[in-house]
Amino acid sequence: MEALKAANPPRGSIKRLLRIIALFGPGIIVMLANTDAGCIITAAQSGAQWGYAMVLPQLVLIPIVYLVQEITVRLGVATGKGHGDLIREHFGQKWAWLSVSTLFLSAIGALVTEFSGVAGVGELFGISPRYSVSVATLILIGLGFTGSYKRVERIGIAMGLFELLLLPAALMAHPSAHALWSGLSTIPLGNPSYTFLLAANVGAVIMPWMIFYQQSAVVDRGLGKHHLKAARWDTLTGSIVTQLVMIAVVVMIAATIGKVNPNQPLNDVGQIAGGLLPFLGAAGAKVVFGLGMLGASFVAALVVSLAGAWGIGEVVGFPHSVNNKVREAKWFYVVYTLAHIGGAALVFSGINLVNLSVDTEVMNALLLPIVLGFLLLLEAKVLPAEWRMKGAYKWTVWVISAVVMSFGLYMGLRILV
Repeated sequence: MEALKAANPPRGSIKRLLRIIALFGPGIIVMLANTDAGCIITAAQSGAQWGYAMVLPQLVLIPIVYLVQEITVRLGVATGKGHGDLIREHFGQKWAWLSVSTLFLSAIGALVTEFSGVAGVGELFGISPRYSVSVATLILIGLGFTGSYKRVERIGIAMGLFELLLLPAALMAHPSAHALWSGLSTIPLGNPSYTFLLAANVGAVIMPWMIFYQQSAVVDRGLGKHHLKAARWDTLTGSIVTQLVMIAVVVMIAATIGKVNPNQPLNDVGQIAGGLLPFLGAAGAKVVFGLGMLGASFVAALVVSLAGAWGIGEVVGFPHSVNNKVREAKWFYVVYTLAHIGGAALVFSGINLVNLSVDTEVMNALLLPIVLGFLLLLEAKVLPAEWRMKGAYKWTVWVISAVVMSFGLYMGLRILV
């Protein structure tokens, strides 16, 4: 009888589970966007130069990215306000502009990278960047004007799920279990090249636009305090998925390009796919890697542009909801549209995608003290006492954040010197 009950759970339990899943969205989409074109290329560079030694940092980053984004969830559901709104209200307009400037710097590099990723995928199939980037830009702009956050979120997630194709691609590369195990115990922190790419990977997993996006998305989705448990599971699921994709890319490249020619330059998407051809074949290298990159670029461009429009709207004070009609939030839609047009236009300037991607992720690491500093201060100042971190959990988050922020400052000094 007990076995029968376990095999057939009560209908009420199934309904509760479905209700929780129905609330999934902001955490999943922001994490799929987190594994954007720049992150995939950073992971590819890591796998090519350091092989399996870059797998362990990706695993360690899973709880770190969850702990950071979980704070944005609590701030959003408890206050019903976005990140920029709270900074402006509690620290003043000048500090709000400082915070949104980190968002602006991060978003510029990200958008150029995403559209470059779209261009690179198009070129794999013989499509001119003029056409691929222009079509992607029009689709993204049109999607933002649908007047429904839920619709935007669902379409974004559907596109982002193409990233999961990179998981079987890693298995197709036939990685060595022994080499993988050996790589997990190799952490050459004394090597400047390794440390630089490690900083790039840290910057690739915690970005300013992620914090702005998820907090505002929680508000636009209409999630309240009673939705906190589901929102946490949403964020945890996304944290695991995004890092699994990053690990898949590191493993795939380490088992192929990194094994045969570790010093091969990876200047664009075509070179990465070309390097995979002998191992994955035409279908594996072009279709699987191309669609994975396209999904990553599309969902990230959508999330980054929305985060920018939300952040500026929150600081300036104009209406800034995707659920608003155009006439109700015209400046929000102007910023959203110009972000896409500007990013697409910059792609045609011939910027080196790989160099820009890695440099952008390192810049994100340098901005972490500002971004995480404001996040922790808001958590301690704005939330009701019963919603704040306490005891060992609080100190764990603060210590991890301090280490990450110190690492960003350390890398900044290393680069400047």
